[in-house]
Amino acid sequence: MSRFTLKSDRAGAVWLGLLTASLVLLPWYKGTSPLAGPNTSALAEALVGSGWLWPLILFAFCLAFVAIRQGWQRSGLALGLTFAALAAMIWQGFAVGLRGPSSDWIGDLFPRAVEGQTGLGWGGLLAGVALIGLVSNLFAARGFCRGERFPALCITAIVALLTLFVFYPIVRLGIAAFVNTEGALALALFWARLTAPDLWGVGCFLGGGRCGVVINTIVLGVLSATLATALGLALALLVNRTDFRMKGVLRAISILPIITPPFVVGVAIILLFGRTGLVTGFVADLMEVRPTRWVYGLPGILIAQVLAFAPVTFLVLLSTLEAINPTLEEASRTLGARAMTTFRTVTWPLLRPGLAAAFLLAFIESLADFGNPIVLGGGYEVLSVKIFFAVVGARYDLGNAATLAMILLALTLVAFWLQMRWMGKKSYVTVTGKSDAGLAAPLPRVLKIAVLAVVLPWVVFTLAVYIIIAAGGFVTDVGRWDLTPTFSHLITAFRFEIAETGLELYGSAWDSMITTLWVAGLAAPLTTIIGILTAWLVARQDFVGRRAFEFGTMLSFAVPGTVVGVSYVAAFNVPPVDITGTAAILIVCFVFRNMPVGMRAGLAALAQIDKSMEEASQTMGASGATTLRRVVLPLIRPAVFTALVYSFVTAMTAVSAVIFLVSARHNMATAYIMGRVEAGEYALAIAYSAILMMVMILCVVVIQLLVGTRRLGRRKELQGRATATPAE
Repeated sequence: MSRFTLKSDRAGAVWLGLLTASLVLLPWYKGTSPLAGPNTSALAEALVGSGWLWPLILFAFCLAFVAIRQGWQRSGLALGLTFAALAAMIWQGFAVGLRGPSSDWIGDLFPRAVEGQTGLGWGGLLAGVALIGLVSNLFAARGFCRGERFPALCITAIVALLTLFVFYPIVRLGIAAFVNTEGALALALFWARLTAPDLWGVGCFLGGGRCGVVINTIVLGVLSATLATALGLALALLVNRTDFRMKGVLRAISILPIITPPFVVGVAIILLFGRTGLVTGFVADLMEVRPTRWVYGLPGILIAQVLAFAPVTFLVLLSTLEAINPTLEEASRTLGARAMTTFRTVTWPLLRPGLAAAFLLAFIESLADFGNPIVLGGGYEVLSVKIFFAVVGARYDLGNAATLAMILLALTLVAFWLQMRWMGKKSYVTVTGKSDAGLAAPLPRVLKIAVLAVVLPWVVFTLAVYIIIAAGGFVTDVGRWDLTPTFSHLITAFRFEIAETGLELYGSAWDSMITTLWVAGLAAPLTTIIGILTAWLVARQDFVGRRAFEFGTMLSFAVPGTVVGVSYVAAFNVPPVDITGTAAILIVCFVFRNMPVGMRAGLAALAQIDKSMEEASQTMGASGATTLRRVVLPLIRPAVFTALVYSFVTAMTAVSAVIFLVSARHNMATAYIMGRVEAGEYALAIAYSAILMMVMILCVVVIQLLVGTRRLGRRKELQGRATATPAE
């Protein structure tokens, strides 16, 4: 039976009231309108010549007239008018651009369109929100989500946000690849960009020169993913299948790359192995050889990426190993198989999903990596760096950047397809409802020695890199062995004075640090809210298109960060939504880039909670929103913590997407660090990075205190009673 009642007419009245206010009272455009000046409503704009706004206004007023009737929300006319108003709003945004009409017939129909229009202001924003609210309300009235308004509103709003901030930028980017600088269709130009010799050359394999940028990117991605997956597997086997005593150290090291700014590892490698690096100088003096620049190019990028991605593949493969039912391995040993045979015929095939996921993750991260290639690339060009210079270089060429970004996106999608083909339709389920009394098979001795031989040098190298990071910013010049302690770099970045007027900040890094904290602090909770809401909708609501909805939410995670950055430049640099150069575009980028992580964490947590508790809450009369707030959220606090921490840390350290979106007014920490690296101020960059890492650790502790932990039952209370009561 539908839960929708006439009581919900109040919600419809609220949405209609907001729509009316947005059209009559609030400024429709951002800034000053070319026709009516500042702070002018849509109705006033239409009256003075912005005739392209009339369809939206008329549909909205017709909808208000229809709403007078009882039961209007179940009528097809109301739904049709709402969609017509929404379509009219989208059309008016694209019909007239900043420099005039998009088509000649629009200019003929509305002569004042030649003066153009700016981006949407508060009126346009509120009108969009009101129309989405009306759509969700009308859907609920027709039985969508069993007539519950809250989940219907959440689904409709998330679909609208994904359309605007994920699908639309990618489509706009694809269009930019097929047009010239005047906006005209230019297929020949696109083909010339796509088949440029500097993209697809294979001279490096034939001994006749360099390879193209695309080939370089693929080679780097495959090598980096293979080595990172192999090293991650060695780490996981050492932790899960041996009696190695320093497992805690390995787990601690695995966390460091997550909170490390991307450029810092590359800088540390330069300070160790560069032409004047510590190790290079020591080896040159010992062996009496001339130092070279071997670290710049493929070797240096590869070392940095493996160092950065191996801990991530380690976490993926460790969870895979821990999920394998040990009964299967024990049965193999009981039947007389040797340890190596058991590993080869039982354990290794069951690792297939984890290996595929780890390789794919490392491959995509390598494709999108921008920090390490720009620091260590030398003459080795990759797509992410070439896209960056096509947008921010001396020659602004968005069409070329769009073409390169579409190639990068295609490589990612091909990697997803190959992973699915490799996995096939085989079942890898080992954990069932039957009892599990098996013990995990120990690693064969030969493999244990091999794993130790791989892992221990990596640990030593990682510690050396992070010693450089920890100390390099607090000595005069670590690259030239001048280890005199100094705080001059720190003072340059974060100098402050306490004057009569209060705290005065003079350091060059304060602006970027404050902006980064504000952006990350706002993006993290928004990311968590949308991610957890999406997980709850997918796991607990049964609605038409649920699978497509789930796939759409994961798409943003599959798109490389470089592609996201360029697509946002293409989509949001011009009306109707021109937010480039503002803090809003940075927050939006982080929210929809990291939302799938919060969603997956929420799905994993909800899978452990029986639906009966939520059903009991709703049986007692609680709404969906109340059940989510008072029953579900307290039970999935670990997932909330995971989503908050990941989204916050990623917002603090991301570079591949935001490097295209920062501005002089809203600069980010990673962009500041990149500027210092390009200027050769390595010590200042390392000092800033060390402070940034400490700030992130402190913020994670604060998040833990704010979110708290999940407590089930009365275990602590009963334990206290047992301690206080003497045994009989």
